[in-house]
Formats: sequence, structure tokens, C-alpha cells
Amino acid sequence: MIPSKKFMTIALSAAKKGCQNGYGGPFGCCIVKKDKIIARASNTVLKSSNPTAHAEINTIVKACAILKTHVLDECVIYTTTEPCPMCFSAIHWAKIPIIVYGTAIEDVKKLGFNELMIKAKQLKISGKSSVKIIGGFMLKECEDLLDFWKNLPGQETY
Repeated sequence: MIPSKKFMTIALSAAKKGCQNGYGGPFGCCIVKKDKIIARASNTVLKSSNPTAHAEINTIVKACAILKTHVLDECVIYTTTEPCPMCFSAIHWAKIPIIVYGTAIEDVKKLGFNELMIKAKQLKISGKSSVKIIGGFMLKECEDLLDFWKNLPGQETY
């Protein structure tokens, strides 16, 4: 599978919009099925006062509602930062076979986010998950997103 710049650009756009609106951190996501965008979302932790409202969770919820199923086994998830353990678990449970991400967990940990330093690859191995992980995709653009967020007034970590 060759990742698509088009779809990561959609995830980046969702993240940037969320940052500008104060919804949460610099995180965006989109889910694609057969080269068609099913759902996209940003992180809404601050907007919703919900610590589980990560971009991946929000996007999975939308995609499941649109497709009327809890199984997303024909989809690919694009996310601007490596999924945290909660999000990786949701991706695994939704049976999404491929994760494509940009920056790594340690990149957002440096910004002050309360991340568990458990890599997606560690979760895959220890949980015996079949999900394929493609990291560092469009890394420069995803790093630029973190810089964009860092320079916004009043940004808040959680």
C-alpha cells in the first residue's frame, strides 16, 4: 500500500481548523475506504471537555455512523501523529488494517502533552495486532503543524 498525500493533507487540514477554533491540540485524522474519504475530524478534547475526544476516536465514531457498522476492515486511517494507546486500541477494535501517521508520540510529549510513551509498534507486538503501521509519512508537513499550534496564542496541553 502506497500512502496518499491527498488523504494526509485532509487530516492536516482538519487538525489546523481544530487548532484555529481552539478545539484541542494539533491533531487531525481521516478515514478512507476504497480511495473515498468516509470521515474526517480533529481533536475536540478542549471543546467537549472530554479527554477521549481524540481525532482518531472522533473520526472512527463518524465513520462507523456513516457506514452503519462497527467494523472498518476495508479502511485506512490517516492521522497527523502516532496514535496513543487508547486510539491504537480503538483502531484495532474497529479492525482498521492500516494506520498512516506523521509525527511520533515523543514529538507531542515534548510539547507538554500527557502522553504514555508506548509506541504503536509496541502495542501491535504485545497485543498481537495485525494492523499495518506506516509512520513518518509527510513528516515535514506534520512537524509544521506542531509548530503552527505551538505559535498560536493560548494553546493548552492536556
